[in-house]
This record gives sequence, structure tokens and C-alpha cells, in this order.
Amino acid sequence: MHYADYKSVLLANGTMNLYRGCLHGCIYCDSRSVCYRINHPFEDIEVKRNADVILDDQLRRRRKKAMIHTGSMCDPYIPPEDELRLTRKCLRVIARHGFGLTILSKSDRMLRDMDLFEEIHRKQKCVVQTTLTTYDEALCRRIEPNVSGTAARVEILKECQRRGVPTVVWLSPILPFINDTEENVKGLLDYCVEAGVHGIVNFGFGVTMREGDREYFYAQLDRLFPGVKQRYIDTYGLRYECESPNNA
Repeated sequence: MHYADYKSVLLANGTMNLYRGCLHGCIYCDSRSVCYRINHPFEDIEVKRNADVILDDQLRRRRKKAMIHTGSMCDPYIPPEDELRLTRKCLRVIARHGFGLTILSKSDRMLRDMDLFEEIHRKQKCVVQTTLTTYDEALCRRIEPNVSGTAARVEILKECQRRGVPTVVWLSPILPFINDTEENVKGLLDYCVEAGVHGIVNFGFGVTMREGDREYFYAQLDRLFPGVKQRYIDTYGLRYECESPNNA
């Protein structure tokens, strides 16, 4: 882990990333792609120094309240958050200024900040989001080794339901030849119904790959699913969009 100085943590479109890099180890991670210019080892997490102070200044100067989104590029609840509490500090800033929030994570560390999700939702709006990819817990541990398991993420959704905070599930990616089965998708949808989610985001059955991401993904396929890499190469070549044969 290392620190870096930034002048801004909030983009004009309301997107906020507090960390760069990740420790979750998901085999399909798009954030590893070269185009994002993470110029340090991906697991050497870059922390945006004084992010909460910078965010406070940025929100103070914004004329209109809006929704702030975090989590699409780098998960806000990676392990360093246990000590740094940078995400929690920024949630307090968001609540204080009366802005809304959409937050996406695969970690049950989100349970720690339920009080702030409730506060933000009372003042403006808060939508808690998580990704569900694999109904089978053993398979989940193979493709997403360092995140909270699927059942644990469902508990986040249920706790939000109890507290009146709306939730959304990202049903993605559905990896060709790995988790693109009817049994898997039905199991995940049952979880969504059980947790009373307000919406489901899905981009079809498949995965995207580009330089940086593809090389890591293929190395993990060789390690975890012998023979599957060759099926990808034969089926997709160097395509960016790799659509599952089971995509409807």
C-alpha cells in the first residue's frame, strides 16, 4: 500500500474512487486493463491522501445536490479500509452536505456503515449495490477468492431491506463455460427475490476482455479450469465482447 496526492477525488459526473488497485483477486477484473493506467502493481493499493478533506471542499463548491457513485472502478471496501476508514470518512462528508449516494461493493464490510447509508437515505437518497455472480459458494471462491461469499453479500441486501435502504444487484459477469448455467442464474434470482432488491443490472451473458485484463484472466483459467482458456481462444480470438453461447 502507498499514498498519492490528488487535487480531486470526485469527477464531474459524480464518480468517486478513493483507492486504485484491488485485493479481491476476481479472475475477470476489468480494472486490470491497461487503458486505466494503473502504473503500479495492481495489488499495491494506492490510497488517495486526505480524500475526505478534498471531497469536503469539492462538495462545498457544488451548486446543486446530486448522486455520488463509488465502487465501479475500485471497490471502496478493500481490506485497507478496516484501518484507514477512508470510505466511512467520505460517507460522513456526503451525509453532512446532503448529497445522495450509490455505492457498489462485494464486501460485507458495508455492514459497518449501515448507519450512514440510513442517514444519507433520510436526507437525500442512498442505493446500496452488490455484485452476485455465482450461486455455488465453492465456485464463487474460485473466481472471486478474496471477497465475501455470495450468501454473505445477500445478507447485506437483507439488512438494507430491514432498514428501508433500496438495493440493486449487478448480475455480472456471467462467464462463458463457467457460470452461464440455468441453475446458477435461477439460484441468484431466487436470492434477489428473497432479499427484496429494487433492481437487477445485467449486460447479457458474457464477459469483456482487453489488454491487461485478458492476460490475467487466461492465467487464472489455466490454473483453475484446465482447458477452458483454449475454448475462449477458439471461440472469441481477441474480441472485446465475449458473449456466452447461452445468451438469450
